[in-house]
Amino acid sequence: MSETAERKAERILVVDDSRDVRDFLVQYVLAPRGYEVLVAADGLEGLQKAVSQLPDLMIVDVQMPFMNGLELLRRLRQRHLTIPAILATAHGSEQVAVEAFRLGVRDYVIKPFIIEEIQEIVERALRESRLEGERDQLLQQLTESNRRLRQRAQELNALYGIGKSVSSSLQLEKVLERVVEAAVYLSDAEEGAIILVDERRGDLYVRAAKNIRTVMPEIRLGMDSSIAGRVLRNKQTAILNQWDLTQPSSPTDKSRSYVYIPMIARGRALGVLAVANRAAGQPFDNREARVLSALASYAAIAINNATLYDQSVKERNQLRTIINQIEDPVLVVDDKAQVVLVNEASRRVLYLPEGDLTGQPVGSLIRNVNVLEFLLQPAGPDMSRKVNIAASDERMYDVGLTPIASVGRSMVMHDITQLEQLNQLKSDIVSSVSHDLRSPLTSILGYVELLERAGPLNEMQAGFVDRVRESVSKITTLITELLDVGRLEEGSGLTLEVCWPGEILKSVADAYRLPLQKKKQKLDWQVDRSLVVMGDPNRLYQAFSNVLSNANKYTPEGGQISVHAHKQERQIVIEIADTGSGIDAADMGHVFNKYYRGKNTANDYSGTGLGLFIVKSVVDLHQGRIWLESEPGRGTKVFILLPLAENTGAESGLARSSIG
Repeated sequence: MSETAERKAERILVVDDSRDVRDFLVQYVLAPRGYEVLVAADGLEGLQKAVSQLPDLMIVDVQMPFMNGLELLRRLRQRHLTIPAILATAHGSEQVAVEAFRLGVRDYVIKPFIIEEIQEIVERALRESRLEGERDQLLQQLTESNRRLRQRAQELNALYGIGKSVSSSLQLEKVLERVVEAAVYLSDAEEGAIILVDERRGDLYVRAAKNIRTVMPEIRLGMDSSIAGRVLRNKQTAILNQWDLTQPSSPTDKSRSYVYIPMIARGRALGVLAVANRAAGQPFDNREARVLSALASYAAIAINNATLYDQSVKERNQLRTIINQIEDPVLVVDDKAQVVLVNEASRRVLYLPEGDLTGQPVGSLIRNVNVLEFLLQPAGPDMSRKVNIAASDERMYDVGLTPIASVGRSMVMHDITQLEQLNQLKSDIVSSVSHDLRSPLTSILGYVELLERAGPLNEMQAGFVDRVRESVSKITTLITELLDVGRLEEGSGLTLEVCWPGEILKSVADAYRLPLQKKKQKLDWQVDRSLVVMGDPNRLYQAFSNVLSNANKYTPEGGQISVHAHKQERQIVIEIADTGSGIDAADMGHVFNKYYRGKNTANDYSGTGLGLFIVKSVVDLHQGRIWLESEPGRGTKVFILLPLAENTGAESGLARSSIG
């Protein structure tokens, strides 16, 4: 675009009483340069055109009828109109020039004009005017930008303050009051309110307000008959300016402009944030709606947080009440060993102080060392979950420990004093009865032997004698097992010495050579006989014998039994597996219980249900571990882990016979 085209819209007013001067300026100076030219024959006409047309530049003669050029400029200044002007006169005057420049004249020219000179003066005056216009426009833009920045800073500071209140305070009333005050302030509104849903009554009520004189509890709005209700139902912002009070569902007050912002938390409409202006000519726009939406979100979060907190407090109190009603001592600690929950039974049994113990270190509260060590033991796969502990009240408790994810761990103590007493009484009775039965059984076996010496027995009599001998043997075995159970439960009768589990396994295998051959069962033997443990050889022989006896008993003819033993880190791992009937999943958790027999074997095989209980007791007394893996119809694997001892180099006292 050419320079002339860029200046085409610039308008110049020529005010001169000389027609020749006007024509000269129009035809030879201004029109050729592409300016739009207005003319006036005197000062009065020039004033009228200047006021109505607002030219970009004026060329004004000093001496004119009705109103001279200086008076014209003074009249424009009185009207607060600043139009750039060039003063033209036929003679120079320093006084006129000074007054002209005081009135804002850009330049001063003397008639007669030189075309190039006047064109340069006009262009310079317009260029200065353009620069001033651009400067004023930039200044105005800068001022507006600064105003918007200050406004945005105020909004951000207010939103930051509200957000901080929401995140740090659970006092809902104060937070909502701050939200309403900020909403009124930032939207430049006259009044505001937070209106919440009353789910019990099915309507709306004002919870917090600013500049509303009506008592808040008296303000009730219908869900269907109010704009707030419709905003909640649609979950959309409503901006209404200069609302016609004659329309249906219009506000009952005289508000002319207002904004309703729905408050939503997790998809649930909680209420609305509303601001209003009563005076006409103060409308709201999207800027206010944007700021109010942020405030409404904060209010919704505050309401939701307060609701969740109230609910958590209610549930906590309910839980505390329930736990306090539990007769067994219950104690919950967090991962830092600080008290989370404690019931009255725990206070009584563990002698805990009165008052709120929440957050206090449990180590400074519990005096019973055994309880404290059990409670604070390191987490991990080897963590003990259950133990019997004598409490400070001289009663015996079964104490269970349960890890709780993201919380810590809980300890529950069950009073088993009476059970322990009954168990001791039972053990005493079993021991007494077992001892008393041995003498009659010995007599029975003696008379059986005498029957054979008294004379020859027929086949039927010999069968009866064998049955008597077999029954006496079973009773004797049962008595022995019952006595063993009593000793093992007491932890007595255990003599530790250096021994070789591989050699003990070899002796057990030799003892079962005939039963294995009788059922044509194959034995897979892979045992490291050099590994040493500190143990009781007789008890280990008893444990291994019980496991191998079960394998032989429950494996059909032609099956296979394997005995493996190898070193794994600082332990010996013993695996005795069979291809027998296996164990049902329902029985797996009970196989080590005393007197327990699986449902699928109780009717098919004889036994007391004490074999595996004795095995586990022996392993536990040796600080070992035992478990099994089994599937019905696919056999069973029994794993025994025993801690290794340093090999002393002593020779085994057990026979080193080989297996054929």
